[in-house]
Amino acid sequence: MTLRHKARECALQMLYEWEMAKRPPASIEENFWKSARGAESTRKFANQIFEGAAARAPESDKLLEKFSTNWPLDRMAVIDRCILRLAVWELRSGSAPPAVVLNEALEIAKTFSSEDASRFVNGLLDAILKSGEIT
Repeated sequence: MTLRHKARECALQMLYEWEMAKRPPASIEENFWKSARGAESTRKFANQIFEGAAARAPESDKLLEKFSTNWPLDRMAVIDRCILRLAVWELRSGSAPPAVVLNEALEIAKTFSSEDASRFVNGLLDAILKSGEIT
């Protein structure tokens, strides 16, 4: 497992906690890193992705709703919504090539979500990428 993949998994776990607990990101990071292990570079990248996705969640949600025809955000599994928010933020940030972000989102969905989640995540992110709304 690469350090960046590990960082994405950590960011997902923090974003999930943020979604459920509605606590400030700094508080979640502090508590998360008390029990989680990771190199300094892993922690830094995980915090960057988490903070970015949390800060831009309303903007990302609008984009996700636009492309998730007949599937409102409140009907999505929380973990899937978090995976999508992380991927949308990372696509917008340009921190990795789109193919890498998409592949990572699919792998994380296979690990943390249901059997069908990777197809759902793939379809939605693919539609967003093809639309040109994220360049």
